[in-house]
Amino acid sequence: MTFIQIVVLALIQGLTEFLPVSSSAHLILGSKVFGWPDQGLVFDVATHLGTLLAVLVYFRKDLFNMVRPWIDTGIDDEPARRLGKILIISSVPAIVAGGFLHGWVEASLRDVQIIALTTIGFGLLLWWADVRFPRARVLSGMDMRSGVLIGLAQILALVPGTSRSGITITMGRLLGFDADSAARFSFLLSIPIIASAGGYGVMRMLLNDASIDWQQFGLAVVLSGVAGWFCIAAFLALLKRVGLMPFVLYRLALGIALLWVAY
Repeated sequence: MTFIQIVVLALIQGLTEFLPVSSSAHLILGSKVFGWPDQGLVFDVATHLGTLLAVLVYFRKDLFNMVRPWIDTGIDDEPARRLGKILIISSVPAIVAGGFLHGWVEASLRDVQIIALTTIGFGLLLWWADVRFPRARVLSGMDMRSGVLIGLAQILALVPGTSRSGITITMGRLLGFDADSAARFSFLLSIPIIASAGGYGVMRMLLNDASIDWQQFGLAVVLSGVAGWFCIAAFLALLKRVGLMPFVLYRLALGIALLWVAY
């Protein structure tokens, strides 16, 4: 990979991983526009590590509050303990489904037309959920049933173009959570998923004895991590001002652009 390719794709991955706009759609569109080959396994692992670090750093206080009651039994913080338990259990369906379906998805669904249609279709579903459903529930009111339903919805993100954050935020809105709470739960829920995907990628690297350019690897980690942290902060701030509609419109425009590229 060239320096420019690493910079552009790492920034794209970091900036779109947490937005409800599909990171895979952007990576494929960028590669098509510039005529770049597939970025490869090593780059995927690097950007997974970068975005994982971004979400861990941003939500470090929340994560510490979830872990602390398990370490120090003298601390009475049942809401934080409960949220941590919900996140772990809600992550299981997508991790298991990803383990079984990853190969089939890579072989059968990474088609530009499919990605274009899912980008548009799930964008419209996000719009419907945002305008038609109440938004009275907040993150502190997350229960196991709601968490598991959001976790089950996350399985759909295996289909390229769906957007993991997009489908989980959509389900959160369908369940009556406000946009900020749905987004925060989505980001926290991404931690086990990104860690699992990154771990699987590391295992494949070791088994295939992949050649690693550590300078390029480190650059991809840093750029995707910084971009991911900025993306989380900016998105949560924008939600309070503009809501989800701009991202719906962006998805529609992106889907149309992908269809234009495909044909």
